[in-house]
Order: sequence, then C-alpha cells, then structure tokens
Amino acid sequence: MRFAHKNGEGFYDTLKKNIDTFFKENNIAPTGNSALRWKTVAMIILFFTPNILIITGVGASSVFLFFTLWFLMGLGMIGIGCAVHHDSNHGSYSSNKTVNKVIGDIVNVVGGYDVTWRIQHNVLHHTYTNIEGLDEDIDAGGLLRFSPHSKKLKMHRYQHIYGWFLYCLLTLQWVTYKDYRLLIIYNKRGLLKKEKITLTKALIELTIYKIIYFGYVLVLPIIFSGMSWQMVVGGFLVLHFTAGLGLSCIFQLAHVLESSEFPLPSEDRKMENTWAIHQLLNTANFSPRSHWMFWFVGGLNYQVEHHLFPHISHVHYPQISKIVKRTAEQYGLPYKVMPTFAFALKEHWKMLKKMGQ
Repeated sequence: MRFAHKNGEGFYDTLKKNIDTFFKENNIAPTGNSALRWKTVAMIILFFTPNILIITGVGASSVFLFFTLWFLMGLGMIGIGCAVHHDSNHGSYSSNKTVNKVIGDIVNVVGGYDVTWRIQHNVLHHTYTNIEGLDEDIDAGGLLRFSPHSKKLKMHRYQHIYGWFLYCLLTLQWVTYKDYRLLIIYNKRGLLKKEKITLTKALIELTIYKIIYFGYVLVLPIIFSGMSWQMVVGGFLVLHFTAGLGLSCIFQLAHVLESSEFPLPSEDRKMENTWAIHQLLNTANFSPRSHWMFWFVGGLNYQVEHHLFPHISHVHYPQISKIVKRTAEQYGLPYKVMPTFAFALKEHWKMLKKMGQ
C-alpha cells in the first residue's frame, strides 16, 4: 500500500521547514529536556512506591488504603506508558540512542514488551492510521466495531455500553497472552526481522520479563503483604482496570470519532492523499488548554502533532501546535481539536453507538 507522493511544495514539506525554523531560531533540541527527566522520576515513583508499600505490609493497615495503592499503581502505569516509555520508543526522549533504549525498556518491567509495542504502535499504527486491516489499534477482534469497513455484528448495537468494560481489560490482556500472540503473528509477517530479533530469542526475553513482572506485582504481595491472596488478586485487577481504561481512552479519543475518515486504498493499493494529510484527516487533539492533562498523558492530547512528528518530544507539542494549525489552514486542511476531555469522551461514545447501529 502506498500513499500519494509529496511534490516538494505541499503541506508537509512546508510544515517541516516551519518546524525546523522554530527549533533553530529558539536554539532548542527537538528531544526531551529536564522537565521530561523530572517527570520520568515522578512516574516511576508513582508506580513503584505503592508497590513497595503493598509488599512490605504497610498498605495492609486498611482495605481502603490497600486498594488505593493499587489504583495509584494503575495511574503510574498510565504515566509511564504515555509520558516516559512513549517518547523513548519513538526515539524522541533523548538524542542518545542508548538513553532511549534504557528508558524505553521500562515497559518490559511494567508488564509490556518493547518489541511488540514498536511494531504495533510505531510501524503499523503510525504508518497506516485508521486503515482497515493494517492499523491494529482499530482491530478489536470482532468484539468492538471501530471502523465503518469492519464487519458489523448484532452485539455491536450495545458496544457503546459494554465497550468501556472491555477497555478495562486492555493491559490485562497485554500482560498475559497478547504479547505472545503478537510475536507469532509478526514473525509470520516477517516483521520481527526488522527488529533484528528471532522468534525464539523474543519468546525467551518475553517470558523472563513476564516472570519478573508477575513476581513483584502478584507473588511477593501474596507472600508478604499480610492480605489474603483474594485481596491481592482484587488489587491486581484494580491496577489493570485503571490502566486499561485510562490508556484506551487516551488513544481511542484521537482517532475513533465521527470526524475521522477511515479511507481505504484503491484496487491498485494506492491512497488518495499523502501520508501527512491522511494523518490530519484521521487524528484529533483534545483538551489542549489543560496543563495537567498535557503533563500526565505525555502530550498525547496533542495527537495531531505527535502523529506528524513522532521524533519530536511531547514537551514541545504546545509550541509547535500553533505552527501546525497555521500551516494546515494555509493549505485549506482541517486541524481537529476537541475542547475538553469530557467532550472527547462524548464524541467517542457517539462514534461507538453509530458504528453499532
């Protein structure tokens, strides 16, 4: 599948020149800065401090405190995934590749796997956003219908109701079976070769990471927390329901909307638009005025800027968003923004209902 070719004078070429000029004139690097490094420390503390308190039995003083600590771990997982790991795996955290690799590998410690993440997110989602059969972010295995080109089932009539519960299961499936399933699929497609890793090595690595994760998140609390194993499992579910719902909402609000176009390639596998214009037509920002939202979700409320320039750290998105909007308007292209998080949630809910009915 191929996007339309750039002509050297189009939207994206002009935009890149404008963005490059911004960084040169302000004498700043497009990668992360000290604010991002401090945020990294904060997110790591948010995830691991509650875990330590649970293991040491401090959290067993009351049921409310116990489950609150698991909830905070869920917020920490969201923060690490969005505000730390996300930049590093796009190579925008630092200009040093080793630093990006080390910081990016933190996803392996919190239940994920960097190899499958890069393939699904960096390669498939960012290249083929909202294209049926290629973007796995809009493939829910038939349980949900995100695209107008997907097969519609009777149960989809109620997906705007039950879909939110399925969102809660997102990270739970990642830490259990999905990484294994994706490795087998990606190996068949030849995508593991691009990551320079064999299936055997990847499976061994993944298994080691899973043992470490379940060891400190589930086994150690069962042994040392002073709470029953049923309570620990309940807390584990609180952690993943929190992280799953949060991450699902953050990523789906930007693409699964009535304003998104979901185009398909022609019979000769050609897209009508260039890649950059395709991103504008299928991506939206939300809650741009919320400094707290921007800080916590790692700038992913500026999805337009992120999709156009994933190699630029999210700390710069508010500044370059003005340039992106101005250039899009110059070329008569849409720049989609939803004013608040609540408004974006409502728009996504409307899309789920529309795709079901």
